Amino acid sequence: MTNRLAAQLAFLNEADRLKSTTRATTLCDGSRRENSAEHSWHIALYALVLAEHSAKPVNTDRVIRMLLLHDLVEIDAGDAPIHGDHDPVEQARIEGLAADRIFGLLPPDQAGPLRALWEEFEAAESADAIFAKSLDRVQPVIANLESGGGSWPDFKVTYDQVDSRVGTRIRRGAPALWAALQGRVQNWFASHG
Repeated sequence: MTNRLAAQLAFLNEADRLKSTTRATTLCDGSRRENSAEHSWHIALYALVLAEHSAKPVNTDRVIRMLLLHDLVEIDAGDAPIHGDHDPVEQARIEGLAADRIFGLLPPDQAGPLRALWEEFEAAESADAIFAKSLDRVQPVIANLESGGGSWPDFKVTYDQVDSRVGTRIRRGAPALWAALQGRVQNWFASHG
């Protein structure tokens, strides 16, 4: 086996650990919490199906690649729920170290471009990254709605928190998606307040 192939397989084997990273969000049926690998797959599928709802034209293939990569750092850093109690600056530092290690497993000609896609997603400045971030935020909202509130009661989430922490991101990249969900979210909080 060549060194290149060994490095690629080491990266892929390491990526398998994402299946063991449990997230706060439940499956839509509420039967259990999802893992980060399932989440990444699901929002990549969202990109494939919902790209027409992006606020700006996007390269769907790039968005899918970002979404497949975006949570790999959780192998080391764990899931940091948006409504959880963590220091965002410290979390970003830990995730940066995780990105160094995990992408560093690849041959340099692959590590650089994939790390750059991850950084682009994190910065959320390009149209592709803004839309990708929107999908990353919308999927847990849908899962929480479908599962009777999902993790919202666990984290004592309010409507205002969902709107400011999540709705803002969704509106920025996919306003039609937030417009379609906002009433359902408001109704859920009105009936569970």
